[in-house]
Amino acid sequence: MTDLLTLDSLAVDGAALAAILAMAVLTYLTRAGGFWLMGHVAISPRIERFLRHMAGGVLVSIVTAAVVNGDRTMWAGLALAIALMLWLRRPMTAMAAGMALAAGLRLLGV
Repeated sequence: MTDLLTLDSLAVDGAALAAILAMAVLTYLTRAGGFWLMGHVAISPRIERFLRHMAGGVLVSIVTAAVVNGDRTMWAGLALAIALMLWLRRPMTAMAAGMALAAGLRLLGV
C-alpha cells in the first residue's frame, strides 16, 4: 500500500499561495475598515434599525438564492421554517426544524 501523504502532495504553488494571502489581507482590511469607519459615524436610530435588520436581510438573500435552484426537499424545509416562524416567532427554532426536515427527506431519498 502506498502512502498517500508524500512531500509532493504537500507542495504549494507560489501563485496559489500569493492569491490566498492576498485574499486574506483584503478580507482583514475590509473588516477592520468597516469597524474603523463605524467608529467615526454617529449611530442614529435609523442607522441602528438598519444594522439590527441587516443580518436578517443577508440570511434571506442567501436562502432565496439556494431555494430558487433547490429541489423539493429544500422547498419543504423552507415551507416548514416559514410556518414555524409565523407560529412560534422563534427564528432559530424554525430554521433548525426546516434544515432537519430537508436533511431527513434527503436521507430517506425523497
